[in-house]
Amino acid sequence: MRLLSVLGCLTVVLLTVSCATGNRTVERTSADTAIDLSGHWNDTDSRLVAEEMVADVTQRPWLEEFSTASGKKPVVIVGQVKNKTAEHIQTDTFIKDLERELINGGRVKFVAADKERAALRQEREDQQSQATEDTAKRLAAETGADFMLQGMISSVTDAVEGKKVVFYQVDLELVNIESNEKVWIGSKKIKKVISQDSHKW
Repeated sequence: MRLLSVLGCLTVVLLTVSCATGNRTVERTSADTAIDLSGHWNDTDSRLVAEEMVADVTQRPWLEEFSTASGKKPVVIVGQVKNKTAEHIQTDTFIKDLERELINGGRVKFVAADKERAALRQEREDQQSQATEDTAKRLAAETGADFMLQGMISSVTDAVEGKKVVFYQVDLELVNIESNEKVWIGSKKIKKVISQDSHKW
């Protein structure tokens, strides 16, 4: 009798868990497929904005002017991109997209960001006492950046009943590190219209 009672309890638990989990399907898709479920800033926005803005900045007069005057490619570093929206946006992902486009474009040289440089400096320090003399990397031999790319992501939301419009604006500027001169300012806008059955957001 006790065994039947235990089995009955287990059956109820299993049925409860089964009903609670429901049916779920997972479908693999290409990483560059545009999928917009919530209407929030996503990986597609990050990638497309990075591609467009880097294409613009590397075709403006500052680059040719610098290369003609110095006889070399400009060295660029990506600084801070501030999130001024109400959403939790992983700006690190957007920064990596910018870095990738800058490096792969081949028109500028690129150096590591501040956190990466700290790790590299620690490694060079360690090599001074741990590596052989002919393989230890020199101190104070870093390539200094000529320009810093920085900016912010902001948004405006307008909603009524079951419809919402989200407007994103990404503003970036390229600054000469030595003179503080702004040599390029770019802006990219994205507008999304989101509809749902509920009348409240």
